[in-house]
Amino acid sequence: MFLAWNEIKNNKLRFMLIIGVLTLVSYLVFFLSGLANGLENLNKEAVVKWDADGIILTEESDVNLPQSSLKLEDYDGQGADEYAVLGQMNAIATSGELKSNVSIFGIKEEEFIMPDVTEGTAFTATGEVIADDSLKEEGFQIGDELQLSATDETLTITGFTEDAKFNAAPVLYGSLETLKQLRMNDTVNGFVIRTDNIQDVTVNEELQVIPTQSFIENMPGYSEQSLTLTFMIYFLFIISAVILAIFLYVLTIQKISIFGVMKAQGISSGYLAKSVVAQTFLLALAGVIIGLVLTITTGFFLPAAVPVAFNYLDLFVYGMVLVAVSVLGALFSVQTIVKIDPLKAIGG
Repeated sequence: MFLAWNEIKNNKLRFMLIIGVLTLVSYLVFFLSGLANGLENLNKEAVVKWDADGIILTEESDVNLPQSSLKLEDYDGQGADEYAVLGQMNAIATSGELKSNVSIFGIKEEEFIMPDVTEGTAFTATGEVIADDSLKEEGFQIGDELQLSATDETLTITGFTEDAKFNAAPVLYGSLETLKQLRMNDTVNGFVIRTDNIQDVTVNEELQVIPTQSFIENMPGYSEQSLTLTFMIYFLFIISAVILAIFLYVLTIQKISIFGVMKAQGISSGYLAKSVVAQTFLLALAGVIIGLVLTITTGFFLPAAVPVAFNYLDLFVYGMVLVAVSVLGALFSVQTIVKIDPLKAIGG
């Protein structure tokens, strides 16, 4: 460790460049991790808020809530501890110059998927809705009348709730009567259930019981987004290892004569190899820490429109993986050191 630290102090610029590259790679990994979490949350916030174990949809819906069409009498709660009726439709809501894609949920106020109101009041009449607070950030206010693209009916915002997005669209919660008025029919889209054992829930052959996590994973674009960003992060791990391996290999080649002299003086290959690994560990750790600080600092200044959500456990794990793959990349240099012949290295 002494040899590794001493060389870093005597060649600050050279090693600062390596730390700079590692900082940029780690910053990108951490930011992509936050972006992946943020995009996932945009799709599933409202579903997670239900705190439910599953949802009942029609078999022909292909696990797609808008494609499922049910009657209230299609399920009577058999096998569930409790259940809630859910109707859903998509629309574009307009109020003056403000416009937003929204997802409208028709629910029963007394059932467990009724959201907590953080500002204003709950809906009490047909045509009243509670809105996700992201609409408030866009400029919508309590009392605004919303014109909908799918119907001539209007909705009135009576309150706001937190963390209510479905498929990246802000949710408007209203009564089943409100949804019936908008769609001109009395069908619903699903039954949200809570149960200790989802296998106990029995439905007729035209329906299916889907665990909440499976329902989330089958949302349009959810798995594709998550998989794409995850692969990008994994490739960055590989790129980080390759970049550091190249840097250290070049540095090792430049120092072959020095290593040769040290080996001729009796310093073992093992000691020199440990020095290179320790040096790599220090450089990688410094780059990861700086990248983490930059990432968290950036998070404070990002506008609300950027869907970034940092999971600090994920950041810690990714940071440790970056350090580990960087150390693995140093093994190429270790092999070079072990093969150095002292006599040839010093020109003997």
